[in-house]
Amino acid sequence: MIRLASAAVLIAVVLTSIWVLPPWTTTVLAAVVAVAAGGEVARLAGRIGAEVPAAFVGLAAGTVAVSFVIPWPATTLSDTGSLTAVLLVIPIASGVLTLALGPPDAHAFTRAAVMSMAPLYVGLPLGALAWIHWTFGPGATTWLLATVVVSDSAQYYTGRAFGRRKLAPAISPGKTVEGAVGGLVAVMVAGFVIGPRALPGLTPVVGVLVAVGLAAFGLAGDLFESALKRSAGVKDSSGIIPGHGGVLDRIDAYLFAAPMFYLALRYVL
Repeated sequence: MIRLASAAVLIAVVLTSIWVLPPWTTTVLAAVVAVAAGGEVARLAGRIGAEVPAAFVGLAAGTVAVSFVIPWPATTLSDTGSLTAVLLVIPIASGVLTLALGPPDAHAFTRAAVMSMAPLYVGLPLGALAWIHWTFGPGATTWLLATVVVSDSAQYYTGRAFGRRKLAPAISPGKTVEGAVGGLVAVMVAGFVIGPRALPGLTPVVGVLVAVGLAAFGLAGDLFESALKRSAGVKDSSGIIPGHGGVLDRIDAYLFAAPMFYLALRYVL
């Protein structure tokens, strides 16, 4: 019951932001999520002995997300000045902070790498999602979100019913090859139906190809976050969402799927 209630609240917040409120609220929501997820990545590093300032990583991730859509891309698609400036500053700030944290030790390299990588791992995809909303509207944004949900749900139920062969037993023992195939089949149908409606002018066949790509990259994102958690020896990235674990646990698939969708929308479709 707690899990269902949490899911209902999350869905309501996201859909209200996308369909009811002004576009800038989605950017704010993306930044808030980036701050929370970035802090969780930092704390995962702490579990293996590399103490990383969670506040720095979280704020850096949120800044990356916001800089992706400043100035507002609805009129200046080619302007990347804000993002470029932030990306130049983050590795320098990470290096200086690494020096300030004390003399070199066995975890200094990992600490510096996490402070440079984590804001990009979390912030860039969430910024891309906000850019998609600003530029292509709520339909495209909802298609991205719905494709990952359909894929995850189909993977779970297909895996439970027919799963025999483990997909990545060392990383995520619960995932099966059969479940992954079921997820891809489900998103093919969803892409055929939803794609042309989400992006007018898109053919159903292209909708299927995009949906399959989103599902495949989403699965990779899920597995990557599972690998991070397994290396840190934890089941969830945090316990902030009752019944669901951490923010990172809820958005892991989107961290790989959103950049793929951004690149497809901007350079291919």
